[in-house]
Amino acid sequence: MAQVIWITGLSAAGKTSTAEVVVKQLRARGETAVMLDGDAVREIVRDPNVGHDRASRLANAYRICRLAHFMAKQDLVVVVATMSLFHEIHQWNRENLPGYFEVLIEVDLEILRERDQKGVYGNGKSAGPRNVGGVDLAVEFPRHPHLTTDNNPATDDRGQIAREVIVALDGPVKAVDQESFRRTAQSVGAKTQG
Repeated sequence: MAQVIWITGLSAAGKTSTAEVVVKQLRARGETAVMLDGDAVREIVRDPNVGHDRASRLANAYRICRLAHFMAKQDLVVVVATMSLFHEIHQWNRENLPGYFEVLIEVDLEILRERDQKGVYGNGKSAGPRNVGGVDLAVEFPRHPHLTTDNNPATDDRGQIAREVIVALDGPVKAVDQESFRRTAQSVGAKTQG
């Protein structure tokens, strides 16, 4: 069954980690699930005309939407991990993506800075705008996400939010036992940390 699960939030909120666990769990249940990561799309396309300013981010967000639509039309469950924090993107998704399910991961900016493995937030000493979403570039959080979850507490359980996503989904996806999630989360954590 075609479905798009759109996981969004600021950089370092845990979108990709969550999406990886959700995909594994969906596959374990027999779903044909694929992951579409916003950073990966940017890296694959490598469009020299698309930077990190607002217009470029919007263009890239539309690419991700259209790719998700294309993949879902092939009867896949597409799990998207992307910032793409624009109201017009969320509206387009609701109107065009089958089984659209929107997840917002919320994290305080101070926590994001602590988790910042990519150096996105820097040390705050950079002069001028750096086009960092939520810092010097305005973002538009979803108005009506299907699920909003808080990822502020420090946890070693990388599957906590994924559990919330699976439980909240309607349709063919059913909640799986917590032990299965724990094993999957540990497996994904070991791969991403190594």
